[in-house]
Order: sequence, then C-alpha cells, then structure tokens
Amino acid sequence: MTHEYAHFIHGKSSPAQNDRFGQVFNPSTGEVTATVALASPVEVDQAVQSAAQALPGWSSLNPQRRARVMFKFKQLVEEHADELALMIAQEHGKVIADAHGDLQRGLDVIEFACGIPHLSKGEYSEGAGPGIDVYSLRQPIGVVAGITPFNFPAMIPMWMFGVAIACGCTFILKPSEKDPGVPLKLAELMIEAGAPEGVLNVVNGDKVAVDALIENPTVKAVSFVGSSDIAGYVYSRCAEHGKRVQAMGGAKNHGIILPDADLPQAVKDITGAAYGSAGERCMALSAVVTVGEETGDAFVAAMREELSRLKVGISTDPQADYGPVVSAVHKAKIESYIQMGVDEGAELSVDGRGFSLQGYENGFFIGPSLFDRVQPTMQSYQDEIFGPVLQVLRADDFDSAVALPSQHQYGNGVAIFTQNGHAAREFAQRVNVGMVGINVPIPVPVAYHSFGGWKRSAFGDVNQHGPEGVRFYTKVKTVTQRWPDSDATGGSFHMPTT
Repeated sequence: MTHEYAHFIHGKSSPAQNDRFGQVFNPSTGEVTATVALASPVEVDQAVQSAAQALPGWSSLNPQRRARVMFKFKQLVEEHADELALMIAQEHGKVIADAHGDLQRGLDVIEFACGIPHLSKGEYSEGAGPGIDVYSLRQPIGVVAGITPFNFPAMIPMWMFGVAIACGCTFILKPSEKDPGVPLKLAELMIEAGAPEGVLNVVNGDKVAVDALIENPTVKAVSFVGSSDIAGYVYSRCAEHGKRVQAMGGAKNHGIILPDADLPQAVKDITGAAYGSAGERCMALSAVVTVGEETGDAFVAAMREELSRLKVGISTDPQADYGPVVSAVHKAKIESYIQMGVDEGAELSVDGRGFSLQGYENGFFIGPSLFDRVQPTMQSYQDEIFGPVLQVLRADDFDSAVALPSQHQYGNGVAIFTQNGHAAREFAQRVNVGMVGINVPIPVPVAYHSFGGWKRSAFGDVNQHGPEGVRFYTKVKTVTQRWPDSDATGGSFHMPTT
C-alpha cells in the first residue's frame, strides 16, 4: 500500500497541481512504497512567494529569538529521532545506526546555528577619522534555496537551512525525489518549533524544479550538493542569473597507507569508510594508495579477510554493516563500473556482484568489491563509482602517493595513515585536496568549521556550514558615520581620506 508525498508550502501540505509523479522505493525489498509529486514552475513560484512573504518579519526578528526557534527545532528532531531514522532506512537503505548518524551530523549544525547572535555580529572601528566611526552589519541575503541529494536526506538539508534560517533568510528546499519523507517531516517540525509559515518550504521535483528555482529572480542564493556535472550546471546557471551559489560535487577520496602505518587499525577504519552506507557518501574512502609492494600485499590480504566478515543486510537489521543501495538503476550503474574495472585489467580480488539476500531477492543489494593494482589511467578510477567498491593503487614512494590524489579531477577528501608526524605534516601541506585526515578516514569537519572540497568537487568560493555558511547567507553593509557639531562647514569635493 503506497501513499503520496505532496509539497510543504506556507506551513502546510500542498498537494500536486499537475500529473507528474515519481516513485519512492524501499531499497531492501525493491517495492514501491510511495509516490511523490514533482513540482512544476507554478508550485515552485508558490513556495518562493511564501518565502518572500515571510522574509520581512523573520529577518527583522532579533537573532536571539531566531536562535530560540532553532533550539526548539533541535529538541523536536531529537524527540522524533527514532521515527526519522526509520524513515531514512526505509527510503534510502542505510542501516538504522547510520541513519542516526545522518541525523546527528545535521543536528550538530543546528546546534552551531543556535549561536547566531554571536556569529552574525559585525565589526566596529572608532575614530577612523576626525569624529568618524565605521561599523559593519551582517544582514540576511533574502530568499534562498537548497538542492540536496538522496544520500543524506537529513544531514545536508539541515546543513543548509539551519544556518540560512538562523541568519534571517527564508528557505525553499528541493530534496531528492528518491527519499523525500524526512525533509518533509523536518519542515513540519520547524513550524512546530515556532518558525512562521513560509520560513521553510519544501518542493519535491526534478530538473524542472531546479531550473525554476535558478531562474526565479526572488531567489538570491542557491546551495547545491550532488554530482559534479550537475554542480557545474547549477553553478553556471546561477551565475548567469546573478545569484550567489555554492555547488558541491563528486569525489574520489584517497587513503594513503605508509609502511609504518598501524595496519590492523587502518584496515578497520578503511572498511567502514569505504563500505559504510554502501559507499553512497561523497566522503566515502573509495581509493587506497599503498606505498611499497610489501605494504600493498599486506593490506590487500587483510582487506580480503575483513570483507569476508562483513554482513550486508536489510536496513532495519541491527547486525548489518551496510544495507542496499538506493535504486535498481544505481545498482546496475555500480555493477557496470565493476565490469569496467575488470575489462581495464585491474585485479578483482573480491567480487560483490550477484549478491542475494534470502527473502529479499528483489532488494538493491551489492556485496563488497575490492580491486587491486588499479592504474591511474583507468576510467573506473577517474570516475566516482558511489558504491561499495574499493580500488587499490600501488605507489613506489611517498611523492608518488601524494601525486595521485593531487592530480585527480576530484579533490574532496583524503586521508593518510602513518605513525610519522613529519610525513603527516608534509602530506597535509602538499596534497591538493580540500579536506585532509591524518589517521582519520572520513575527515568531515565538525560543525563549527566548514565543509568543502577543491577542483571538480566544489564550485563557488564559499564552503558549507560553519563560519563560511554564515558568510554565504548574509551580506555585509558598512556604515561610516559622523555626528558633527551644530556649526555647519562647507562640503568637500575630493575623495575622502583619513
């Protein structure tokens, strides 16, 4: 029995106004569990008008009162955490524990946004000239939009709208149509927390909705997370329409293993980073570079043994290490990349194709796959696979290992495993990647720092959340003031100086 997901506009559910619908699946069973309305420009415009209507009142509310709404929202999400995690598991496919992690990393940013009275303070310079003071204000940029992917239906929306709404902006969220349940529930909780109608709207949809948001002149900024090709498209289109934009793309995150690494610990860390959430993370560690043949042989042997112990199961199985991938189409894409690697001459040490779970034969499952002796010229290495596939490359020395992630088209995250502090410091300084882990396999920054990659992993100048997020959703106004004595003096016609 299926149900229908509508939009959420101006504080209430807003049914479809056209006959375009998508399907929502339970990846563990392969069954259709819901239909989702796909917005036309009409519904998008209604959401934008709602946000524009709410903007004057919300943006003029003092930051402390906005922070109180964020505190209440955080409390409500925590109270509904089990319900939300189950929704994530049943629509995305990640296991319950991982779904709770999805929620928590989003809540970390909500918690950061509760500090908006301090975060939005400007600067003041007394006596910049004779009797002249200068001060700056950070004011909300206006109506903004976020376009989010399927793999983190809670975290990434909260990364975006948490900071934006705290800053005084009003928000239109266009989540993935593959798993819309949690974003819609979050919007309901925001209203329950005390946000006025229109502060957070949700429109479900595809490219039609994305283009409508980009082309709407009332939308002043767009935040995007997804594939690099679409990120580049969103970035260029937003620039054409004069909008501020941050667009985060794909990744090929490397783990560098030096000969002195704590190999058993590195194997444990890399297994979770590569195969957790079925590899459907933009920060998944999907390529390993071993330095020296002995290191490579030992690592591959240890990984083969570790993968034999991994349990793939339905998303609600508390014993499962990871669940199914999000759709049948994506499963077929991942399997095509595995075949591509075989055809290109890489050694397929563990083949996850053909995995079937008794009683759930129609689920979108793929077992863990492991490639050895992958070459940098291989297309399967150049592309982001976004699945439970780990590729191992062999490097002769430290310099060659640094070069591989530095020269790759993506530059999201990278990690090095070593007990040598000098080598780790040298690596962090030299590698051409935006986020670096030292014995940390998934170097996603904490909420009070900012998230963002380099090269084709990010388009735009400002990163997600943290201080960078506050800068993205606000604009600076600088005021130069003088209160002269009552005796008027003549005006000056030259450029003012100190």
